[in-house]
Amino acid sequence: MINNAQEFYNALPILIIGTGILISLLIEIYAEKRKIFQPWISIIIFIAAGSYALLSIEQKSTLFMNMLATGGNVNVFYFIFTFGAAVVTLLSINYLKKYGANYGEFYILVQLSVLGMMLMAGAKDLIVIFLGLELMSVSFYALAGINRKRLKSNEASLKYFLLGAFTTGFTVYGIALIYGTVGSTSIDLIAEKFIELSNNFLFITGLLLFFIGFSFKIAAFPFHMWVPDVYQGSSTTVAGLFSTGGKAAAFSAILITLGALFTAGGAHTFTPYLAVLAVLSMLYGSIVAIAQSDIKRMLAYSSIAHAGYLIIGLAAGNYQGIAGIIFYLAAYTFMNLGAFGIVSLIEGEEEANLDIKSYAGLAAKYPMLAALLSICMFALAGLPPLAGFFGKYYIFIAAIKADLTWLAIVGVFSSAISVYFYLRIVVLMYFKESEKDFVVAHNSTGLLAVIISVLLVIVFGVAPGTIINLISSFL
Repeated sequence: MINNAQEFYNALPILIIGTGILISLLIEIYAEKRKIFQPWISIIIFIAAGSYALLSIEQKSTLFMNMLATGGNVNVFYFIFTFGAAVVTLLSINYLKKYGANYGEFYILVQLSVLGMMLMAGAKDLIVIFLGLELMSVSFYALAGINRKRLKSNEASLKYFLLGAFTTGFTVYGIALIYGTVGSTSIDLIAEKFIELSNNFLFITGLLLFFIGFSFKIAAFPFHMWVPDVYQGSSTTVAGLFSTGGKAAAFSAILITLGALFTAGGAHTFTPYLAVLAVLSMLYGSIVAIAQSDIKRMLAYSSIAHAGYLIIGLAAGNYQGIAGIIFYLAAYTFMNLGAFGIVSLIEGEEEANLDIKSYAGLAAKYPMLAALLSICMFALAGLPPLAGFFGKYYIFIAAIKADLTWLAIVGVFSSAISVYFYLRIVVLMYFKESEKDFVVAHNSTGLLAVIISVLLVIVFGVAPGTIINLISSFL
C-alpha cells in the first residue's frame, strides 16, 4: 500500500499512465472529436510520466508490500517506455490514416502496453512480472492486427497470439516450479535462498523455463520464429514498438531476476545457456538479414542479432553487463524507432516502397530522409561515435572482464557482418539511381518523431560516460 505522500509521488509515473487510460476510454466513449484528441492526449500522458520518472530518479522505494520498486534504473526504464511510446504515437497519427485504420482504441492499447511494461520493470515479485507481461502481450496481439482490413495484419496477429500463448505456458510453469521449491514468489526471497536451492533440480528447471518464456519476448534464437512474419504483417509503427518497448520490457524483467541472483552468488549459473543463446542469436540474425529484400524483414532479423548482443551482458554476470544492457536498450530503442519511422514515412499505400531497392536514389529526391536514415543505419551497425557503438562497447568490455573474451570476439565478428546489410541501404540511397518514381506524402508529425529519435541517438553518443555513470550509480 501507499503509506505516505512521498510514496505516492514515487508511484506517480504508473499512476499517470493508469489515469490516462481511464481518461482516454472516456474520451473514446463520449467525445465527438476523439480521433483528433486521442493521439495528443496520449503523447501528453507519456511525456508527463517519462519526465517525472527522470525528475524522481533519485527517490528509490518499494510499494505495495514490497511488490513494486520505484526510482533508480526502474525510472530509466520508465523513460525508455514512455518516450518510445510517444515517438510511436507521433509516427502513427498520419500512418494510420493512410491505411484507414485510425481507430481510437489504438492509442488506448499503446497506453495499456506501456503500463504492462512499467509493471515488469518495477516488479519485485514474479506474479507482478507475469501480470505486466500479460497486459503488454494482450495489447500487442491486438495492435498487431489493428489494421484489420489487411489479411497480412490478421495473420500476424493470429501468429503472435498463438505462439505468445504457447510460450507464456513456459513462464507460468517456471513460476509454479519456483514457487513450489521456494514457497514464495518474492524475488528478494528467491535470491536469499538461491545458494541452498542451487542444487535443487526443480528450482533450476523452473528458472530455466522462466527464462525460456522471456527468450521468446526478446526474440532470441531459436525462439525467434514469430518475428519476421509479425513485423512484416503488422503496421510499421507497431512493429517499431514491438522491437523496442517490448524487447526492453522483457530484458527489464530478466535483469530484475538475474540481478537479484548476482547478489546471491548465482552470477555464473546460467552463463553456458546464455552464451550459447547469444552466439546463435547474433550469427543467425546477422547472416539471414543479408538475404532479405524487404526492409521490415531485414530489421526483424537485425532485431534478433541485437538480442544476441544484449544477452552477452547477461552472460557476463556482472554489474558492468547490467549497466551496458540498460544503456544499449535506451540507445537501441531510439535508433530502431528512427529506422522504422522513416520506413513508415516512405511506405506507400498497399505496402508500396518496402522493397530495399525502392530506396535507390532517395538522397537525390529526399535528402533529409536519407540523412536521417543513414544516421540510424550507422548507429545500428555500431559505428562510432554514435550510441550503438558505445552500447556494444560497454557490453563487450563487461564480457572481457568476466573472462568471456571469446564471446566478445564473436560479437565483434557478428557486428562486422551486420555492417554490410546496414550500409547497403546507405549505398543505395546515395550511389544508385532510382528505379521507380514515388512521392513521399508530407507528414510533419512523423518527421518530428524521427528527428527526436535521431537527436537522442546523437546525444547518447556524445555523452555516453555521463549516462552509463548514472545507470551504474543505481546498481
